[in-house]
Amino acid sequence: MSRIQLGTYADRNGVLHGESVDLREIADRFGTPTYVYSAGAIREAIAGYRKGLGTVPHRICYSVKANPCQAILRIMAREGVGADLTSVGEMKAALHAGIPAEQMVFSGVGKRRDEIEAGIEAGILMFNLESPAELECVDEIAQRLGKRAGIAVRINPNINPQTHPKISTGLSKNKFGIPTDQAIDLYRRAQHMPGVEIRGIACHIGSSLIDSGPLLEACTLMLGLRKRLIDDGIPIPYLDLGGGLGIQYHKEVPDSPQRYGERLRERLGDFDGTLILEPGRSLVGNAGVLLSTVLYRKVNGERTFVILDAGMNDLIRPAMYGAEHEILPLRADEGPTEVVDVVGPICETSDTFVSQGELPRLEPGDRVAILSAGAYGMAMASQYNGRPRPAEVLIEGNRFRLVRKRESIEDLWRLDIEEE
Repeated sequence: MSRIQLGTYADRNGVLHGESVDLREIADRFGTPTYVYSAGAIREAIAGYRKGLGTVPHRICYSVKANPCQAILRIMAREGVGADLTSVGEMKAALHAGIPAEQMVFSGVGKRRDEIEAGIEAGILMFNLESPAELECVDEIAQRLGKRAGIAVRINPNINPQTHPKISTGLSKNKFGIPTDQAIDLYRRAQHMPGVEIRGIACHIGSSLIDSGPLLEACTLMLGLRKRLIDDGIPIPYLDLGGGLGIQYHKEVPDSPQRYGERLRERLGDFDGTLILEPGRSLVGNAGVLLSTVLYRKVNGERTFVILDAGMNDLIRPAMYGAEHEILPLRADEGPTEVVDVVGPICETSDTFVSQGELPRLEPGDRVAILSAGAYGMAMASQYNGRPRPAEVLIEGNRFRLVRKRESIEDLWRLDIEEE
């Protein structure tokens, strides 16, 4: 079985490295399961978008929900990247990391009144509105605060993103966005509201798109709608095309950030506004791996199970989406391969990382890396089955450091209130 190379994670003399760090050192020092992130891979992805877009005026707003680790948010802040938010918690985390409020957009269908108030008080760039009721709410709160809130209307373009149905957001049957004709009426109403300032138009059709064609189709539709609004006397300085670009998990070959940026630049033509992109997965997905240790081998009839100490509570994507992540031993073995199921310790049949996959023979005590785990890994981790969430480590060149401690057993009940 060939040892794949994925960005800054590569085989060096038979040992898997992240940048210039032997991943076994991290597993030895901090134990497993542990998430590891490459700062270099994150910066490389950011640079790819910027190089591809070239001279197009743009703002990259990192989708915080992909991975809200403070160390990653601080990288974004230092690189001049803004934030795409789905909650006041994400806003506070981004502010704490040093991302300016004026570089933030607030998305999501269910913004609470306290979240809207917090966003207005902080001075975020704009709210991406999802309903007429939300427009009324933002206007009322902003007037009460004596402020004007920046807004965009999120369009539902009814474009099939050709991705997993659980992360498809651009079809008319999805809960996200507003149909085009209704959105135009909403903009006309917003023009006369004293508490809001129209700043943009937005869409986001889905996540993990391997074919960027639907994203380009959405861009064309949004350009036409923006022109229609401008012709009606409604200025639209920002065009927010959301995120959605996929990454390599298994055998996929998506556009790179640079190539997608180049294709967008061609599609935008003589666009005279500022483009906003909200990448999440494509900035951090391939930058992360989950380190784990083999606990046992088990044979049930004709199937061989390799049981890891990492489970679906640590990385839920395979259980939730049927996602396939490459798994590599930290130390290469030139011996024969075998067909196995790689599973975790959780009391759920869905706690399976690989079903009937061909891997090098793994023995108890061997360490492995589950690749492409930087997005929607730790962000979706839980304490299910009474399992504390993993530690997180950041690699920069030949150095690495702990950026989030492993939770303790006591953390499982730390917030519980004892009987009096």
